[in-house]
Amino acid sequence: VTSADEVNMIACQVAHTLFRTPTKIARVRATAYLTRKGLFAHEAVPIDVLISPEQVVTDHIRRLIEHPGALQVLEFAGGLAQLVAVKAIYGGPLVGQDLGFLRRHMPSVDTRVAAIYRRNRPIIPRGDTVIEADDEVFFIAARRDIRAVMSELRRLDRDFRRVMIAGGGNIGERLAEHLEHSHQVKIIEHGLERCTQLSERLDRTVVLHGSATSKRLLEEENIEECDIFCALTNDDEVNIMSSMLAKRMGAKKVLTLINNAAYVDLVQGGEIDIAISPQQATIGSLLTHVRRGDIVNVHSLRRGAAEAIEAIAHGDTQSSKVVGRAIGEIDLPRGTTIGAIVRGKEVLIAHDDVVVESGDHVILFVIDKRRLRDVERLFQVGLTFF
Repeated sequence: VTSADEVNMIACQVAHTLFRTPTKIARVRATAYLTRKGLFAHEAVPIDVLISPEQVVTDHIRRLIEHPGALQVLEFAGGLAQLVAVKAIYGGPLVGQDLGFLRRHMPSVDTRVAAIYRRNRPIIPRGDTVIEADDEVFFIAARRDIRAVMSELRRLDRDFRRVMIAGGGNIGERLAEHLEHSHQVKIIEHGLERCTQLSERLDRTVVLHGSATSKRLLEEENIEECDIFCALTNDDEVNIMSSMLAKRMGAKKVLTLINNAAYVDLVQGGEIDIAISPQQATIGSLLTHVRRGDIVNVHSLRRGAAEAIEAIAHGDTQSSKVVGRAIGEIDLPRGTTIGAIVRGKEVLIAHDDVVVESGDHVILFVIDKRRLRDVERLFQVGLTFF
């Protein structure tokens, strides 16, 4: 995971050729490498897992734009289930009510609140837990039910239509490419040569040559009509200042990419609505391949304070600690909750009487990271299975 693609690729080649290392993971940024068919194979460059930070971050931002009002949107089982973090605001139907009210109020929608952060401290939710204004609530549901649950915690923001992107690098270009056929997209790019490249590659995006911190440029482009301003340059200071300027000039929401993780908590929640750390967005891709047991998905939450894990249950009642047991009977490590089970194409929200079957994708929320090894052991099959 060095900063040079070529170093990462050669390191994997050396590990394979000299040491027969079974699994090689490499971070590769350049699109030219990623799109070249046959390059990453055992007979060529032997890399088993490719991680593209720009693509991971782009997908992260895209999901946030698709769910206005969310602080984090994570996908499991190919997108069938989603874990969403939202800030509960005063006036939401669920604010001031216990969690049991949610099921009574929405009997046709099944969801589970996996965790609550109140004044930056975690709370394991129970049926009598009362939601307070400004709580950061993590809930899991089938994709189709996400917006309905969000509406219980806060007034739904209208869909984003007008998107302005500051920075025409790899992330800015990929985001514009994904959004330009469904949104009105503008990119502000400082480099003239890069502007020319963007205008040739993108179909409907308006490419603007200039500085994202130029008040005059933002005025000319009607920043007050912008639904979301995304600052995605490689300069933290430019991202922070352009976001604050855009918000003060009337942008409805601002999203800021911040490479220095120490800045994220300092700026989010004030004039900057959402601050994203590329490192935290990417680390889950690596953790997926270093966790023990059959772990297929790992997401780092709250700047690494917690993790959401998707694990596959294997074995039978003799060889497994989870298969054949109801969720209420599983001895979960402290600070761990099961949010949902995905069985085939069906999303089963985790109630105490749901029984885990072999092959189920189990989605867990782990607040106490010291217990991660215990969670991994839960999904390791005993020798009697073989």
